[in-house]
Amino acid sequence: MAVAIQLHSVTKTYHRAGETLRVLDELDLAMDASTFYALMGPSGSGKTTLLNLVGGLDHADSGKLMVGADDLAALDGSALAQWRAENVGFVFQGFNLLPVLSARENVELPLLLAPLSRAQRRAQAERALELVGLADRMDHKPRELSGGQEQRVAIARAIATDPQILLADEPTGDLDRSTADQVLELLQRLNRELGKTILMVTHDPQAATYADKVIHLDKGKLGRIDDNRTASGAGARS
Repeated sequence: MAVAIQLHSVTKTYHRAGETLRVLDELDLAMDASTFYALMGPSGSGKTTLLNLVGGLDHADSGKLMVGADDLAALDGSALAQWRAENVGFVFQGFNLLPVLSARENVELPLLLAPLSRAQRRAQAERALELVGLADRMDHKPRELSGGQEQRVAIARAIATDPQILLADEPTGDLDRSTADQVLELLQRLNRELGKTILMVTHDPQAATYADKVIHLDKGKLGRIDDNRTASGAGARS
């Protein structure tokens, strides 16, 4: 299987209140394409920082980070923004939907950066909403949707540009168990049916069972990687 994401000796530090915090400490990690990963670890272990680096929202202080054939350190400014628009979709704990726009209009937002006509944007947004099971809610505004439906709109927005990588930061953190499971089943289906590489930060052990592999981080270093597909009695979802 092809490697989608490769980190070699990646270090990231932050400076706060006169203190230097090393969030990632010479991290070595390889992640395969078309695989669903869950990132777990205590607060401060570097999970969200890793997500931000892979998504090109931040730069490593040292080391090398490759996403596919692209060295992210070699990209900046407009080139990095264009790379993100073409390759990565983001899903957050907060749905981040604009309340004055319909579901369709929210999903169309990232497509404004693409060389598409208005009719093409509309059609692409509608396909994304159909994929997440919201064909009948396209004209509804966020206040007219449930929390689970709002997160599905957010996922549709993330996949509207057909990125190869989806980055999800606690995507079910604000949802009840039943609704969270529905969202996780959707992410699992996007991985298995469309081949998306998914990297999901979660504190929820049950959410992690939906992933193919679980990466455990501790103090910026790799702890272990559990394989839900081969672990005996792991309870991996299918």
